[in-house]
Amino acid sequence: MDKITRKTSFEQWLSPISTVLFEEQVNAHRLDYYTKKLYMASFTKLLLYAQLHGTESLRAISDCTFSEELQEASNLKSISFSQLGRRLHQVPTEFFQEIFLDLVAQINEATHLQIRRKTTTPLKIIDSSTLPLNLNNHRWAEFRHTKSGIKLHLRLAFMEKGCSYPDKAVLTNAKEHDRGQLEVLVDDKECMYVFDRGYLDYERFDRMTDEGYFFVSRLRKNAIVRPIERFQLPENSLVHSDDMVVIGTAQNRTENTFRLLNVLDSKGN
Repeated sequence: MDKITRKTSFEQWLSPISTVLFEEQVNAHRLDYYTKKLYMASFTKLLLYAQLHGTESLRAISDCTFSEELQEASNLKSISFSQLGRRLHQVPTEFFQEIFLDLVAQINEATHLQIRRKTTTPLKIIDSSTLPLNLNNHRWAEFRHTKSGIKLHLRLAFMEKGCSYPDKAVLTNAKEHDRGQLEVLVDDKECMYVFDRGYLDYERFDRMTDEGYFFVSRLRKNAIVRPIERFQLPENSLVHSDDMVVIGTAQNRTENTFRLLNVLDSKGN
């Protein structure tokens, strides 16, 4: 095969990113102005390499530039971790956000999301991860007395086995409670949402039900429920009980009824 026309691994990984959009964002944020060495194209390749190889620090990325493959792909013979750090501070989150949203739109089109949803209900899974930060550099995100932190709330679209992808992300201060993000992450009535107990909010559950959203969540162990109706179950079912219930105390309870399933999981819980 002709080496000139053969795509390298980096070119294949980068190919979904719109060159036009990338250059527009670089110019809009003036990211390559006065740059002598670490241009955004090279920097993006370094970040992609770090992500795919599980590289956990800027110093480790700096050490990786000794790789002949990476030198050829990034057009860099070497780069210090301090240069990487300065570059990272210069890039606004809006730059990555625009690239991310464009990739999500491409995936939606490639997976025929709008056509599929006419026959199946897409599943969207919501969860959060707390990312620790250095307190001295990120006092705006103070989380504990000794460290700062942010939360990444990620919504994963699950189409079928082997086909899932993140389609929305929200960053908040780590101190903020998860449940406040349901307003942002639940926005499509033709999907089924799944989220954990951190997002529990009975008042919000009532509003979501009234507005026509479908969702599944776990209840806290101390949740107070009042059964309204019990459904019959087939023999040898992994479902222990299937009830329609009202959640909460007499003074503070849901206005709508909800379906409560008690299910045996793969670990016997």
